Amino acid sequence: MKAYIFPGQGSQFPGMGQELYETNSLAKERFELANSLLGFRITDIMFGEDAEALKETRVTQPALFLHSTILSEVMGNQFIPEMVAGHSLGEFSALVAAGTIRFEDGVLLVAERAQAMQEACNLAPGTMAAILGLEDHQVEEICTTIQGIVVAANYNCPGQLVISGEQSAVEQACVAFTEAGARRALLLPVGGAFHSPLMEPAKARLAKAIEQTDFHSPRCVVYQNFTAKGTTDTGVLKENLVAQLTAPVRWTQTVQNMISDGASHFTEVGTGKVLQGLVKKINRDIETASGA
Repeated sequence: MKAYIFPGQGSQFPGMGQELYETNSLAKERFELANSLLGFRITDIMFGEDAEALKETRVTQPALFLHSTILSEVMGNQFIPEMVAGHSLGEFSALVAAGTIRFEDGVLLVAERAQAMQEACNLAPGTMAAILGLEDHQVEEICTTIQGIVVAANYNCPGQLVISGEQSAVEQACVAFTEAGARRALLLPVGGAFHSPLMEPAKARLAKAIEQTDFHSPRCVVYQNFTAKGTTDTGVLKENLVAQLTAPVRWTQTVQNMISDGASHFTEVGTGKVLQGLVKKINRDIETASGA
């Protein structure tokens, strides 16, 4: 079975989507529609050279969403998903690609999510760190011993788990992980403590926006970060999107479940090859490809 996967924050780069914009009329039309809906020319930032401007949450999330969803649409008849999943923000791209949310509604929903998360970051500054070389249960156990808020946030692949929380707590945890034998405990250049309790203030705003958005039955099974399981139930899809804000991204478990359910080929739709690399680390026998 063919599975399509959609990347999240961290895979952006200056110039992303520019070739698509310049060589495909449908893509150009979609990008310009997004500029209008967002109220600013996000394409100027995407196609520019200012990497820092592109890292702003309010820009990064819509930029990645646009690149992935427009790319899947441009693929036309070549895009035939039997199951889809997205990493964090990528879950919204997956839902549009699966026909659950209209492109226009997706643009507005992602913009609302980004703004809500940005405001939560401003209320409670935090950070994230990548922990390499430890078992998941070791990372989870050490987090419980740290004073302050720090939790497992991204189960990316075996031996790679990202933690999230208050700056001081994450820094303390990194020291503890190194002492426990971690190969690396690296602070990440991110704007906040995503997928942690610090995102709680963003939940009500996102829930309201989701409730006001029309959801249609997807054309294939959607695997979600919150449960790592597939569903076509629009009510469940909505609930899990809200829960995802403060819960971990269970990517390892998601990919394992997709493979158990018959996925034999994963195509990454968007920037880079990060997700392809993670899939290979989860199961090296699985075929991967880029949809870019």
